[in-house]
Amino acid sequence: MVTAALPSPTGPPTTSPVTSPAAPVITDGRPRVPAVRHLGPNWYAAVMGTAIVATAGAALPVRVPGLRTLCAAVWALSLLLLLTLLVARALHWRHHADQARAHLRDPGMAPFYGCLAMALLAVGGGAVTVGADWIGTTAAVALDAVLFTAGTAIGLAAAVTVPYLLAVRGRTGPGEASPVWLLPLVAPMVSAALGPLLVPHLPPGQPRATLLLACVAMFGASLLATLLMLPLVFARLLTGGPLPPALTPALFLVLGPLGQSTTAAGNFADVAPGVVPEPYAAGFGVFAVLYGVPVMGFALLWFVLAAAHVVRARRLGMGFTMTWWAFTFPVGTCVTGAAALARHTGLPAFGGLAVLLYAVLVAAWLTAAVRTARGVLGGALLR
Repeated sequence: MVTAALPSPTGPPTTSPVTSPAAPVITDGRPRVPAVRHLGPNWYAAVMGTAIVATAGAALPVRVPGLRTLCAAVWALSLLLLLTLLVARALHWRHHADQARAHLRDPGMAPFYGCLAMALLAVGGGAVTVGADWIGTTAAVALDAVLFTAGTAIGLAAAVTVPYLLAVRGRTGPGEASPVWLLPLVAPMVSAALGPLLVPHLPPGQPRATLLLACVAMFGASLLATLLMLPLVFARLLTGGPLPPALTPALFLVLGPLGQSTTAAGNFADVAPGVVPEPYAAGFGVFAVLYGVPVMGFALLWFVLAAAHVVRARRLGMGFTMTWWAFTFPVGTCVTGAAALARHTGLPAFGGLAVLLYAVLVAAWLTAAVRTARGVLGGALLR
């Protein structure tokens, strides 16, 4: 066995033990599966990016003939991708535990464990939003309940465990701050945004109020943690120079907590009447607007800034990596956030913004999906 620098699909090379390319390799009496050795948790971003195309399309304030059917088909694809990746990642842990543990020690890869939680949550939320059209409401709610519970538990665990591991084992400095550090912290915000979908399906009274307020608590936990991390990312960008070209798309990850928190505030206001007493129910509606509008303004500012960096990186030769999936889910959360603002303000401008961002989302998803499929079939991404 030799030690070599492996090109990470999400960042700079990391030092990991590698074996001969011959397959299968027998170590400790167990056959290895080389095809999944470098299949990191970052691959769950493809599931998230696919699921958000479905849920964001259903949230648009305009009705396009056939769009909902297409969204349901895309959701079904995200469910298939999730099941496939769960099996592949199980094989990864079973046959390549050394690489899996190395990922946990890698500051560029460990935060992607938050993607597992968000993938489960995104597919679960899509089940209720559009999947019910194909599998029925009862099955959709049951599936969402399972995925929401698992995703929330994993997300909360990742929000604590990953920062802890980075602190005690990562040995990183402020100049190495990366947008990917936000991933485990934003996972509880995804739970906060999608939990309200289950509130109407719970018995009236305490169960509904408990779930709603639990989502509000996760909203606060994720928001405060994000507010602590964002200055590090912004300072790194201003004082440390542009990110390496391959990592530049990760700047779009900052849109995730911004768009998702705006979506969550709007969803709280949607279900609060009849769940919590007045004046709190009306207060959620006020909060959805007073919080969402300025945050959406900052999201648009960051969108333009990140896009400028991506254009620069592209001119410097930025090729396709799995970081291109950062163009999907974060943008999708801004679509759902703008759609929520359109519902609660009644302003056509927010509806138009949601449609425009959805067009960007679909273009980004098609590009990332085609490039990923090509890379998998050719074997390049799996190497």
